[in-house]
Amino acid sequence: MARSKKNHDDGHIDETWLIPYADLLTLLLALFIVLFASSEVDSKKLEQMQEAFSVAFNNDQGIIQEYQPQNSTDPQIENLNQTDMNLEELKVKLDTYIKENNLSMELKTKINNESLVITISDNALFNSGSATVKPKFREKLLAISDMLAGYPDYEVVVSGHTDNRPINNREFESNWELSSKRALNCMNILLENDQLNPYMFSAIGYGEYRPVATNTSVEGRAKNRRVEVSIKHPNIADETLSILEQEIK
Repeated sequence: MARSKKNHDDGHIDETWLIPYADLLTLLLALFIVLFASSEVDSKKLEQMQEAFSVAFNNDQGIIQEYQPQNSTDPQIENLNQTDMNLEELKVKLDTYIKENNLSMELKTKINNESLVITISDNALFNSGSATVKPKFREKLLAISDMLAGYPDYEVVVSGHTDNRPINNREFESNWELSSKRALNCMNILLENDQLNPYMFSAIGYGEYRPVATNTSVEGRAKNRRVEVSIKHPNIADETLSILEQEIK
């Protein structure tokens, strides 16, 4: 009986599958390059990659050329950059004041999420269980208000915080009330400066529910008892969202 004739008498393996496979790899590579380029604002690097792929595909038109990077001088981006610069400038002023007056144990500053946060220890501000600002620290708050006057377009949020030990005296029934009253009293002292616009200010009490340390130690509870003054551009959230939406598009 004659054996059935095989498809490839010459013994070669069918390699026609390599053609669509190579095309698929090429498309995937192009996709990754576009994704990488989308995350960069350096137009020169993008142009170099575009030229390289134009040569590879023997075509000066392609998917990469359709992408146009965001203009690095976009006014919204410039506005965000200017906001950062202004907050850094204010932080330098505050840090200089803190150093010159030996207040490093009572006052601390940090830039966090497009905001400048001034943290004030409750021991510097109040007696235990009280929301009345100590007379000696009033002048410190007024000095801070003088610096804030140079940034009239910024929103200022004063927040009060306590540890988790319950309070129940004749004036306050809970840590909510104590923290709220402390924030309000600090804000009112800041607003004694008539160069500040009350419209840009707000006060809030968080009680024990925004701790920055453990409440199981004396040191941790001391860190949690604080007043924070947060300075931020009023439209920073909207501007950031707008830029992210444009990047996605």
